[in-house]
Amino acid sequence: MSYINLLTQLKNAQAVKKENIKVLFSKINETIAKILTANNFIDSVEKKGRGVKRILDIKLKYEKGAAAIKGIKLISKPSRKIYIGYKNIRPVKQGYGIMVISTPKGIITNKEARKLKVGGEVLFEIW
Repeated sequence: MSYINLLTQLKNAQAVKKENIKVLFSKINETIAKILTANNFIDSVEKKGRGVKRILDIKLKYEKGAAAIKGIKLISKPSRKIYIGYKNIRPVKQGYGIMVISTPKGIITNKEARKLKVGGEVLFEIW
């Protein structure tokens, strides 16, 4: 569950107004960072290093001095996995946030999951 570490670092870094953070590279971290970039929660993500020393350099985003990420809610935890069918997927914060879901088609947002008609494990909500 390395993505939990990524989300915690994002939240804490934005609380103290850091410019960027470095996170250990994993495919799940890279995919989630790209989803957050595409949905304007972080500015950019860059893969650096090689082999075991690979990291993701994430540039944080601020809007008028305020953090772009208002809140993060972890849904599935290592001790308790929560699954959802595509018919039960609802907008997060009246459409201002996104839900990230791990599906057979990969890690995608709630909007994409409804379009593709796939359900899966709900990882987290972010707004």
